[in-house]
Amino acid sequence: MNRIAEITSSLPSGPAAFLAWLEFQKGASEATVEAYALDILEFETYLRGMGATLERPSDITRQMVQGFSASLFRSGMARSTMARKLSALRSLFRHLLRLHKIASDPCAGVRNPKQDQRHPAMLNVDQTFALLSAEDEVKNTPGDVSADDIILLRDMALLELLYGSGLRISEALGLDVDDLRPESGHVRVMGKGSKERIVPLSDTCISALNRYLAVRSEIPPVRGERAVFLGRRGKRLDRRQAARILEERAKEAGIPQHVSPHDLRHSFATHLLEGGADLRAVQELLGHSRISTTQRYTHLNLDALSRIYDSAHPLAGEQKKKA
Repeated sequence: MNRIAEITSSLPSGPAAFLAWLEFQKGASEATVEAYALDILEFETYLRGMGATLERPSDITRQMVQGFSASLFRSGMARSTMARKLSALRSLFRHLLRLHKIASDPCAGVRNPKQDQRHPAMLNVDQTFALLSAEDEVKNTPGDVSADDIILLRDMALLELLYGSGLRISEALGLDVDDLRPESGHVRVMGKGSKERIVPLSDTCISALNRYLAVRSEIPPVRGERAVFLGRRGKRLDRRQAARILEERAKEAGIPQHVSPHDLRHSFATHLLEGGADLRAVQELLGHSRISTTQRYTHLNLDALSRIYDSAHPLAGEQKKKA
C-alpha cells in the first residue's frame, strides 16, 4: 500500500473519492495529493473530537471550519501552512458542492490568516559552487567507479538539474531515462497541472548527467523501473530521500544553514535575475503561470537591479549628476 492509499483508507468515502478525482482526473502531482490527504485527515480528526465527521458532509458548518483554523493558529503553525490546509478544505467542499453532496460551502467566508512577509531562501554563488564541486572528487572511469562514487555522481547530477535548470524536485525525480538526452542541450519536463515545458541544460549539468548516466546501470533497477534517479535498491528516488541527500551534501560543503531542494530552485532564479535576466524569461524557465509568482524573487536583487539600472538607463547618470 502506497502512502496516499494508506492515508485515504482512514478517510470517509467522500474525501477519498475527491482525492482520487484530484489525482487521476485533475492530474495533480503525487506530492499535492498526499499533502491534501494529510490536511483533510487532520480536519477529520478535529471533527471527530467534536462528534462530527466528513461521512456526513452536510453537517459541517462554517463555525467548525473556523474552529479548526483557530486550533491551527493556537498550535503555532506557520501561516502559510494554515493557508494550504484551508485551501485543501475549500477544494474538497467545492467538489462536494458540484456533486450536490452538500447544499452550501462551509468554507465560504472563512479567510486565510494574514501571511507573514517571507522571502525565498537561497544560497549565494560561492555556496552553490561549493555544493556542486563534489563531483570533481570522482576521477575513475566507468567500470572502475566504486559504489559510493556512483551515488555521488547521481547526487551531483540531481543537484545540477535543480540549480542549473531550476527544476522542481518533483519534475527532476519524475524523469525517466527515455526523457533525457543531455546531448540535445535541453530536457522536457512535466510541471504542475500536467503542463509540459522545455528547459535548457547548462554545460556543467550536461557533463554531470552524462557522467552519471554512464554508470547508472551499476545500480540494478527493480524490474520495469525507468527512473533516471535511482536509490541504492534500484527504485525511483522519492522526495524525502532527495531532501536527505541535499542536506548531507550541504553539510559536506560547509554550508551552515538548512538547504532544501526548493532552495536550489530559488537560487537559480535569483542568480539569473542578479545577472540581468529578463523577468519574463525567468518565469518561462520556472514554469510559473503568473508573473507575480516570479516577482517574489526580485526583492532579493534590489542592489543588483539598481546597478543594472545605473548602467543601462539613459537618465540614470543625469539623476546622479543632479544629486
